[in-house]
Amino acid sequence: METLSPFRLAPYFRTRPWGFQNLQPWYDYKTDGEPIGEVWLTGEMCTADTGPLHGLSLAEITRLHRTFLLGPGPAGRSFPLLIKLLFPKDKLSVQVHPDDALAQSYGEPRGKTECWYALDAQPGAAVALGLRPGVTREQLARAVEDHSLESLLAMVPVSKGDLLFVEAGTVHAMGPGLVVLETQQTSDLTYRLYDYGSPRELHLEKGFAALHLQTRAGKVAPQPIDSHSVLIDERYFHIERWPIRTGSAPGLLDPVLKVQMLFVQEGRIRIAGRTFEPFVVDRNQLAVIPAASEQWTLSTEGPADLIRILPAES
Repeated sequence: METLSPFRLAPYFRTRPWGFQNLQPWYDYKTDGEPIGEVWLTGEMCTADTGPLHGLSLAEITRLHRTFLLGPGPAGRSFPLLIKLLFPKDKLSVQVHPDDALAQSYGEPRGKTECWYALDAQPGAAVALGLRPGVTREQLARAVEDHSLESLLAMVPVSKGDLLFVEAGTVHAMGPGLVVLETQQTSDLTYRLYDYGSPRELHLEKGFAALHLQTRAGKVAPQPIDSHSVLIDERYFHIERWPIRTGSAPGLLDPVLKVQMLFVQEGRIRIAGRTFEPFVVDRNQLAVIPAASEQWTLSTEGPADLIRILPAES
């Protein structure tokens, strides 16, 4: 049986007007140019920097080895989940994403449902997640015109370790004081409803078509299971937290017939196998374990905290 070796992906730094020019202590990355707001961990341009696939982009790996990488399932050209870190220095625009049905009516492959895991949250940090109860579309349209939209948003305080579900159709915005691990359907469909007077383009027609006045968005409580916890189990993604005090986590190595992504929240891990050189995954780095991976091992030299992310649909 053919297998595909696990590999580490190099992060890709994306400029955003609301980001930072210095990402320390999260990454040893500084720039004198445009600020960096997003660090993509599974972007199609991210490249493997370990093993036999070294130098290939995730897009190329997916195209060349789709079944071995993702496992059995419907054919698709792209990696199913986009995982990234967000570093908002300022308020992000108020926006909404379409669901699959609306996106496909525009000729796009999928919509954009996502979730946010707070890696850090300063006192007073909050996000806008949905609309206040009773808000109507007419009120929303007037609020966009008279620049009072913020008063209609449901604000949710955020603490470190919170998981927030952002269902497609949810009007939302992220504020400063947060570092967020975002998992989303691989899609770039974002409709901006309000941007605090900025000259950037708004997408009101498509945005109002996409939004739902009420959604299932909100905080999700973790569900403890043996030595780990399930942070969220939704249609598109399944996310777990694995705190490891020392050594290994045996349950983490059980075979899974789909791709796995291991994000190191704290500490450092070492992944090894019979047919590939062992490699280290440091804090804020991500490893990909293909669906058709050979038997592999994971070890630590001390405490570590891992986030495991799996697609619920291929």
